[in-house]
Amino acid sequence: MASGIAPCYVSNVVSPLLASKEAAASSSALSSAISAPPPGLGFAARTRSCFRIGQKYSTARFSVVMSAEAVKEKAGKAPKEVPKESLLTPRFYTTDFEEMEKLFNKDINKNLNEAEFEALLAEFRADYNQTHFVRNAEFKAAAEKLQGPLRQIFVEFLERSCTAEFSGFLLYKELGRRLKKTNPAVAEIFTLMSRDEARHAGFLNKGLSDFNLALDLGFLTKARKYTFFKPQFIFYATYLSEKIGYWRYITIYRHLKANPDYQLYPIFKYFENWCQDENRHGDFFSALLKAQPQFLNDWKAKLWSRFFCLSVYVTMYLNDCQRSAFYEGIGLNTKEFDMHVIIETNRTTGRIFPAVLDVENPIFKEKLDHLVELNEKLAAISKSTVPPTLKNLQRIPVISAMISELLALYFMPPVESGSLDYVDFEPQVVY
Repeated sequence: MASGIAPCYVSNVVSPLLASKEAAASSSALSSAISAPPPGLGFAARTRSCFRIGQKYSTARFSVVMSAEAVKEKAGKAPKEVPKESLLTPRFYTTDFEEMEKLFNKDINKNLNEAEFEALLAEFRADYNQTHFVRNAEFKAAAEKLQGPLRQIFVEFLERSCTAEFSGFLLYKELGRRLKKTNPAVAEIFTLMSRDEARHAGFLNKGLSDFNLALDLGFLTKARKYTFFKPQFIFYATYLSEKIGYWRYITIYRHLKANPDYQLYPIFKYFENWCQDENRHGDFFSALLKAQPQFLNDWKAKLWSRFFCLSVYVTMYLNDCQRSAFYEGIGLNTKEFDMHVIIETNRTTGRIFPAVLDVENPIFKEKLDHLVELNEKLAAISKSTVPPTLKNLQRIPVISAMISELLALYFMPPVESGSLDYVDFEPQVVY
């Protein structure tokens, strides 16, 4: 699911605003539940077994590959360093699983459309991409040609994307397990979505091997902090991240098909089919939202919808502008690409969210560009050699200006939208 071009733009900018002591406790509980292996089974082995559970759905086993640093640690050398996190870093998420069980209990929630869930389940069982993620010799050869700064940019893209997809795997897998008794159809869809995320993460991690690297995902599972989101927020944010992922993948695929000279690495050739996984995931979250009309039909839902649209769009725009060399390397103008993706995602989102942002208003982009400038100032302050106290003082006016711009964007007149009669599938619109 966030950065690179993985579908994980899950409100990294606003996560701290939604955290609480109770949230931290729930997060810790999930982390412990995931990381504590059964007796006699090491953690990395258990992580591998999680992927093997879904083996019947996949053509290739995904395994956690130890990095060079991990091998050194095993030999008793320097301990691993926990990856540094910032507001724009891909995150791992958890939620209130007991509330999730209540939301999808057929005896409690009479709004559940079982026919729709069964239709979606048939789509996921079909597993259209079962044989799609098959590598060839072209990958290694392309990686060897990438040198200098562009090589490092591609490595970072693979790392961030793999982390984001693995984050989705963990969340969906746990939801599939927790909901098995409450709602078997919904539980199986979550399990099959975790299959997709595992497949994507494995494919990306294998790509890192072309650059003689690999992510130790078992270590990441234990070392990463888990951000708590209420189920309502999970629905909004994950719907957006899956749909924005679709538009990113398909836009890049179409661009490179029309401009093959910029096809620097073959992973992009897989994006046409890959993006359909993201689209199906988004359709499922649309069905989940329709099954909870309280998340769509009042003034609070409108405020939250705009809030998550803003946080997801801003996160993506700032992230990508920090990495414009990547997009320039494949022949894209970063800001034009992002605005296209934001506009298309917003139009899609408007079919289910009760209100969305007016992203086609020129003022919206002007303020995004100003946020980019302010973010660059923050980065320059962080890199400066002045004393920490002075750095903090220098940050105050910049952060204040960013907050002002975010509030101005949020309070722009919204676009009223959404319908509970929204069609279940969108092939005629987005495929």
